[in-house]
This record gives sequence, structure tokens and C-alpha cells, in this order.
Amino acid sequence: MKKNHYLFTSESVSEGHPDKVADQISDAILDNFLAQDSHAHVACETMVTTGQVVVAGEVKARCYVDVPSVIRDTIRRIGYTRSEYKFDAESCGVLQALHEQSQDIDRGVSRGAKISQGAGDQGMMFGYATMETESFMPLTLDMAHTLVYTLARIRKEGKQMTYLRPDAKSQVTIEYDEQNRPVRIDTIVVSTQHDEGVSQSRIADDIRHILLPEVARRDMRYAELLKGDFRLLVNPTGKFVTGGPHGDTGLTGRKIIVDTYGGRGAHGGGAFSGKDPSKVDRSAAYAARWIAKNMVAAGVAKQMLVQVSYAIGVARPVSLNVQTFGTGIVSDNEIAQKINQLFDLRPGAIERDLKLRQPMYEETASYGHFGRKNECVRKSFINGSGRVFEKDVELFTWEKLDRVDAIKKAFNL
Repeated sequence: MKKNHYLFTSESVSEGHPDKVADQISDAILDNFLAQDSHAHVACETMVTTGQVVVAGEVKARCYVDVPSVIRDTIRRIGYTRSEYKFDAESCGVLQALHEQSQDIDRGVSRGAKISQGAGDQGMMFGYATMETESFMPLTLDMAHTLVYTLARIRKEGKQMTYLRPDAKSQVTIEYDEQNRPVRIDTIVVSTQHDEGVSQSRIADDIRHILLPEVARRDMRYAELLKGDFRLLVNPTGKFVTGGPHGDTGLTGRKIIVDTYGGRGAHGGGAFSGKDPSKVDRSAAYAARWIAKNMVAAGVAKQMLVQVSYAIGVARPVSLNVQTFGTGIVSDNEIAQKINQLFDLRPGAIERDLKLRQPMYEETASYGHFGRKNECVRKSFINGSGRVFEKDVELFTWEKLDRVDAIKKAFNL
């Protein structure tokens, strides 16, 4: 490696990773409440282990959700459908401990005018964007997500690598030059759960000749990087049969760096899954990403980190901070002042502008909350009477570049 160059690494995990199973269950429960009551307040935590799911938390809603059915449907979709996994949708036990939200919290959040609602918690949240990729995400994380997402798609298609099981992890290390530009891939790590009796050498061969070419076809830049020499480590322990919740207990909110920016920028410490948007841990983090992405796309900076902080029960942010790491066209303080003029960061305004009261969250709970495709989909739910109904939902609204023109005008670009 050349002098002044450096290595940077990000990881991702598949939807079958135990922590991600927990995240998806929490967000599926949240979605099912929001599908029937858009004003529901939900804070739902999940733990998964061998043959068992435990759900606990607080809910304020005017509807009934068949929580065990939602849990089993989510596990089934992920792919835990065989008893030999020691955790499967049909036979796992479900312990539910949901109760009403604290009135002390509710009094600060629920106000007469929706736009004036207070923040559901204190804390600081960060949003980041970089010109490194078309998705304005760090290249290391973008590629790590693509590896495990593509591996899951191969598993679900069932035509190749038929020995795959749901649990998997990836890690990508890239060499950067002194201008922080990616130069080459240094190391790729892929660990994937598999059926008994499949050799490490066979899995490594399939990763190199099936998975990596699929990843290369998804992005021209990946294709160029994958042409170079790099170290490929596949299931480094030699065997990965025992996995998922049987191999490791999973908890909601334990993959917050995977969920955000892969170690780039910063993180305020609050997890997302299972929380309705009155919790600024979630909604303000989405708003900060929306701001940073639109700012970078407008040409205000080549990369940007936005921090916003709140006090519980108070609508207006306590502080706003911007860092552009020397890439901004004006000072960071000037950019922060413009952001305050261009964006309303009260929780009620964030919910309104990003349409956060939709049942849009289960899709966020695997493969990252950011850098995803903004699209409209139709989702199915079951109401308290057992009737199936559908709703049109717009996903990843914080990824829209809908403020670029206003930003360019404000900065005379």
C-alpha cells in the first residue's frame, strides 16, 4: 500500500442474521399497527433465541394486531422454515409482553396541534452523505450490503448454491488515497450459513464464481473493482452450520452501524427498529440523511455530516451542527444556517414531509435504512377481525432528491 493511503472497512449482515430477525419482527409489528391506526405510538423490542421469540414494549393504538401471526409470517418470509434450524416459523414459542405507553411520555408527545408535537425522547441523531457512490453512501458499506442481499436472493431463488441457509455476514475493506478516493478492494469477507456436509472449498469457489459475478453485474464500478487482486475470505472458521437464533441470540437494535453508514460519519447511539416516528431516534435520523443527501446532490459539499439534537417533549431542536470535512463551498456554519431556513426539523413536520406515518418500516430492517430505492409498493395486512386488506405505501421517502432545486437557489448554484 502506498504512503498516505489508508484502509477502511464496513460490514453488513443478511436478513437471516439473528439481530436482523429481531429488527424485522419489531418493524413488522409496528407496520401492522400503523396500517390500522396511523397515529399509533409503538416502541417494540424483540429477542430471538433457540426456538423462542420474546416481544416486549409499549403501545398506544386504537386497533388490535395478532402479534404471534405477524411474528410467524416474518420468520417464514426470512426463510426459517425447517425444524433442523432449531428456530422455525411453525414451531417457535412466542412470548408477548406489550403494554400501554407511559402517560409521562405521552403528555410531551401528544399535543393539540400535530405539527407542535414534542420529541418522543432526548438525544442526538446524525445523517451522512458522500459523492462516493450513486446512492450517496460509503462505497464499503454499499458493497457489503450488495453482497449479502445478492446472496439472499440466490438462496431464495433456489437454483444455485442450494445448500445456503439464512444467516450470513459480509465485510469489505477498501484502500483509499490521500484525497479519500477509493483505489482498490483490499479484502472481502463472506461468512454464510450452510447445510451439513458442504466443504469450505466448495462454498469459497461458489462465492468467487457465482456471487461475485452477480454483484459485478449490478454495478459497473463494482465490476471494475472486482477485476483487481484482492483477498477473499470465506467462512474463515471452516464451518458455519449452526447459525441464526439457534447459534446466537438476536436483539432489536444491535446492528446500528450496519443500519446507517458503516462507520463513516457518526452515530448518536439510538436504534431505529420497532419505534414509531414520534421517536426522534428514528425520524430525525431519517431527516438528517434527507438533508445531507440533498445538500451533497445540490453541490454544496462533496460529503456532509448533519447532527440534530432534541429534548423530550420539546418540538424545536436543541442544536444543529454541520461538518463537510473541508469540502463545502461555504463555511459549515453558513450551511447550518441555510438548513435551518430550508428545513423544518420539528418532529411533526418531519413526519409530514417524509410521510412517516405509513406502514413503511419492515423493509428498512434489513440491508440498511439508507441508500435504498424510493418506490411505491402495495402491502398486505390483516386486521383484528382476520380480514386481509392492502395499502399503497411509499418506501424510503428520505432518499428522495426533492429539495435540490431549493438548495441550489438558496446557495446561488
